Amino acid sequence: MPCVDRRDLGLLALRVGTGGVLAAHGAQKLLGWFGGGGLHGTTAAMEAMGYAPARASALAAGVGEAGGGVLLALGLATPMAGAAAAGTMAGAAAVHAPNGFFAQGGGYEYPAFLGFVAAGLAVTGAGRYSLDHALGHVLDRHWMVPAALVGGAAAALAVVGSRSKRVSGPGPEEGSGDADDSPETMEE
Repeated sequence: MPCVDRRDLGLLALRVGTGGVLAAHGAQKLLGWFGGGGLHGTTAAMEAMGYAPARASALAAGVGEAGGGVLLALGLATPMAGAAAAGTMAGAAAVHAPNGFFAQGGGYEYPAFLGFVAAGLAVTGAGRYSLDHALGHVLDRHWMVPAALVGGAAAALAVVGSRSKRVSGPGPEEGSGDADDSPETMEE
């Protein structure tokens, strides 16, 4: 009987915990579960936060969280799952960044933490107690790690950069902007 490796148990706990949290957040966005707004409510929130097109952004955020979370929890396609979740959390962190770091003040601490854990799992792999291991790592090849993370980072940079341009909008001399309508004041 093989010896139980505590690193593999630690990865299992980290994957299931982080994946479960991400999946629940995604279910809020997509299905309205756990008090979420569902796709309709998430679309309205995405529009208010400056993400466009809002429905596609809502769908991408929900799938990135729910899909990435479920795959991380199962330990399946771990590089892609971790990259998708990390990219989605980069978008969430961008919304919270104007509020500073700490979550207590509405800052980006929590989405950043989830994103870093997801990225770390993408790099480290799922461990022995995973579907990736059971399937012979067919969806977890070494080359997939940098490909997934670079692709996810590029997509996140494009989406967040596009949002930043919309949110900053015209300068005071170019148009009128009411600071009270700023998307940063909206809660994710």
